[in-house]
Amino acid sequence: MPEGATTHDVAAKIGPGLARSAVAGKILDGDDEHILDLHRPLPGDCRLNILTRSDDDPDALSVLRHSAAHVMAEAVCKLFPDTKLVYGPSLEDGFYYDIDLPVSITPDDFPRIEQEMQRIVKEDRKFRRVDMSRAAGMAKLAAEGSRYKLDNAERAKGDTLSFYITGEDAQTGFQDLCRGPHVPSTGVIKAFKVKGVSRSYYRGDMTDQPLQRIHGTAFFKKESLKDYLERVEQAKARDHRVLGKELGLFHVDEMVGQGLILWTPAGAVVRKELETFISKELRRQGYDEVFTPHIGKLDLFRASGHFPYYKASQYPPSPIVRDEAKPLIDYLVKCRSGREDWDEARERDLVRRAGIREDAYPWSDKDISRRVLLARQMSLGGMEGCSCAEIANKIDRDEVEGYLLKPMNCPHHIKIYSSRPHSYRDLPVRLAEFGTVYRWEQSGELSGMIRVRGFTQDDAHLFCTPGQVAAELLGCLELVNIIFTTLGMENYRVRLGLRGPDSDKYVGEPADWDKAEQACRQAARSLGVPFSEEVDEAAFYGPKVDFITKDCIGRSWQLGTVQVDYNLPERFDLTYIGRDNRPHRPIMIHRAPFGSMERFVGVLIEHFAGAFPLWLSPVQAAVATVSEKSADYGRRVFRTLKQAGLRAELDVSDEKIGPKKHRLRASKVNYILVVGETEAADGGVNVNDRDGHGYGNMSLEAFIAACEDEIGSKASTSAFATQLVAG
Repeated sequence: MPEGATTHDVAAKIGPGLARSAVAGKILDGDDEHILDLHRPLPGDCRLNILTRSDDDPDALSVLRHSAAHVMAEAVCKLFPDTKLVYGPSLEDGFYYDIDLPVSITPDDFPRIEQEMQRIVKEDRKFRRVDMSRAAGMAKLAAEGSRYKLDNAERAKGDTLSFYITGEDAQTGFQDLCRGPHVPSTGVIKAFKVKGVSRSYYRGDMTDQPLQRIHGTAFFKKESLKDYLERVEQAKARDHRVLGKELGLFHVDEMVGQGLILWTPAGAVVRKELETFISKELRRQGYDEVFTPHIGKLDLFRASGHFPYYKASQYPPSPIVRDEAKPLIDYLVKCRSGREDWDEARERDLVRRAGIREDAYPWSDKDISRRVLLARQMSLGGMEGCSCAEIANKIDRDEVEGYLLKPMNCPHHIKIYSSRPHSYRDLPVRLAEFGTVYRWEQSGELSGMIRVRGFTQDDAHLFCTPGQVAAELLGCLELVNIIFTTLGMENYRVRLGLRGPDSDKYVGEPADWDKAEQACRQAARSLGVPFSEEVDEAAFYGPKVDFITKDCIGRSWQLGTVQVDYNLPERFDLTYIGRDNRPHRPIMIHRAPFGSMERFVGVLIEHFAGAFPLWLSPVQAAVATVSEKSADYGRRVFRTLKQAGLRAELDVSDEKIGPKKHRLRASKVNYILVVGETEAADGGVNVNDRDGHGYGNMSLEAFIAACEDEIGSKASTSAFATQLVAG
């Protein structure tokens, strides 16, 4: 092709059909991949993928959805002229656009927005890119008066700024600051839907002006949109928050706190079975189980780098209170609980005894609970009279001691490793723990069990020699593969998170990062599943391998993770004695196949729609009697099931058998054993499953044996259904 040729020119030379179908070009230059507009000149010699109108191509869909976000932004600006645009990226399942608007967008506005979008699509206006010098672009944005666009432009790299205009006329066409790319014209966007609206904050800053985030999705074909909307309806029916309440699996209580999960007996069964399952695999792979406390001194997390690096997502540190202040704290706590009557003179005396200046004390705060907190903060050794802000600053500057709810388990495991000397003969050391950690997620980001503030990781940390890294990584990946295969979640891909260009964001030596990234890359390739490399997605201490699985209705979830770390062993000066009788630095691997028990169980609830396989089910079998005449026999069957180790339930109520079966099916009980006079006489049971299938009468011994086989095999389908198919 001649210099200045475009992706469209290449497609046209190959064939007219390809040229009509093409929407953009993907440039592959070594490890560098980027997508260009269809009519933008190619950079020179390169490998080129031509993206076409395919709903099966994530790259093509990303370009389409980015373009649909612009069309939606134009429609919103037309309908609501006071709109200030912020930004609008594409997502895996759609797109959104954040806007600043004084009036609230509601679902009632969606049809109007879609109608205006349809008008823009029908006009089939071209997406045209205009590049400006940084100075000219900044002047243009300053004249428009949008602080958001100015801030976005200031963060952009390079000497130029790019704008996209829909239409030939720069004066009348809609234009927006954007890096692109976009589809050739608005007419390519054949199928779209405005899905919802939610609150957001500019760059996550809750002190800033609240924004509105309008969500949508788009496809090349209307059939694909229809299929997607059907899956959305299925997802609503599978919502783990709804099913969790209906099935009594977990509870969130305001008095306990948002994002803090209370596992009910039924949910605890699911969690414990998963823990037992993975623990068996851990023993097979040579892991040692450990237990660590929920808190640690700030010095520990300063050494690890977690504090203050993750300060914004951590619970505030708890300073240590002086002994002189404890009577004041105890008195306020008793007043708060009603065990003592509050007396101002008494409190003033205790404040003086605590060494706190009265003029600095928060007398104006009438909430005793708040005064308890503030009194604690003002009663630190050497902190008399300091304000809360001053105390927080002193904690940050390491001028006062305190404790932190642990945001990670790794520092505790590191201290277990370093508690005794190690030889190369000891390695690898594999320490595993179901450890609960705490993160201060924003309230708007909390979602049932999927996004929480306290969660238990199936965490492990491996300490090994450089020569052992590859084998240990493969062992970690094998563990994840076993979990996904057992639970019928075999449709997964691997995402390799690499460091980004901002060197201040990452700690450690570049050479160690290079080795760690290459080790993860080789391990990911060994799985034989699709994997992608994503820059600037690494942890601050090292690269990571994340597992993205699709559930049975096609939704993607990020679950297990494996991370290689050369940094923390350096920060904590970890060593082992090598063959040369000299100290060497071990390499650390972090891994959590489930990710977190809360999130994983939340995903499983939706994946199975609450209908767990037999080995996980809270109630595996229920005995339902036909009448009072068979009640005694029903009780004997129930006792036999319990003695056999099955989780069983008994219904000997006077209710008719039809409603009994309906209730038990709604509760997702795997097998319903109907017993009447006939079954009592024969010593058998009539077997039904939760889907309404009947398997006839059989002996109780045969039923128990079939259940034991199904549980032992970790099957995801009914043993009786399998037998019928085989028969």
